[in-house]
Amino acid sequence: MQPIRDHSSPNWNDRPEGASIDTVVLHYTGMKSCAGALARLCDPAAQVSAHYLIDEDGSLFQLVAEQHRAWHAGVSRWQGRDNLNHHSIGIELVNPGHEFGYRPFPEAQIHSLLQLLAGIQERHLIPRANFVGHSDIAPERKSDPGELFPWALLAEKGYGIYSWLNACDTTVILQKGNQGEEVNKLNQQLGVVGYHGFDYDTFGGGTERVIKAFQTHWRPAAVTGIFDKGTAMVLNEIARTILVGDF
Repeated sequence: MQPIRDHSSPNWNDRPEGASIDTVVLHYTGMKSCAGALARLCDPAAQVSAHYLIDEDGSLFQLVAEQHRAWHAGVSRWQGRDNLNHHSIGIELVNPGHEFGYRPFPEAQIHSLLQLLAGIQERHLIPRANFVGHSDIAPERKSDPGELFPWALLAEKGYGIYSWLNACDTTVILQKGNQGEEVNKLNQQLGVVGYHGFDYDTFGGGTERVIKAFQTHWRPAAVTGIFDKGTAMVLNEIARTILVGDF
């Protein structure tokens, strides 16, 4: 495993009493360089941090001890629980992001991530379904780690769940502006997966953003915000997997 370099950030506080560590949230830095990201994550004025940062060459930095509460999730909700900072470990992956030239995550970076996740899993027994992205827990605000992140590879290694269905049918079922029972059913299913941020009976902007977040994670070939047949196939499988614990 890559040696872990200490690069302590002052941006942390204690977790609430009794808060368990049961979630891993993955981010991209969205900045032009590793040095810039480290500077921001360690700047007291920025009031942001993460537990770890992994550079594109695989270099691994620890900013906040795992037992402490890093400030990486912000306003967030997953599986009906607010403020994921309380219960999660945050990992930043150096990548310019959509603003500065989004690109694939290098093999060396993902290799270091997998080694880091192995240790985290051993220490905290993170449930397999609780490896998520920033866009999953804050779909109204965030789009990282984005559609190029290798969620399928992580799931193959036991970190997360995935669907390998051939879900290429883009026939539209529902889209923004629709209302009624089928929209309610869709939003209920998205809620089973863990998402929030929608009016259950209306396909509004909240549902559109959540669909995009879902597609970014589980159907990255078509991140449209439209609920089509391919997305429906994948959503049915992911929701069923979570309901029955079949992973």
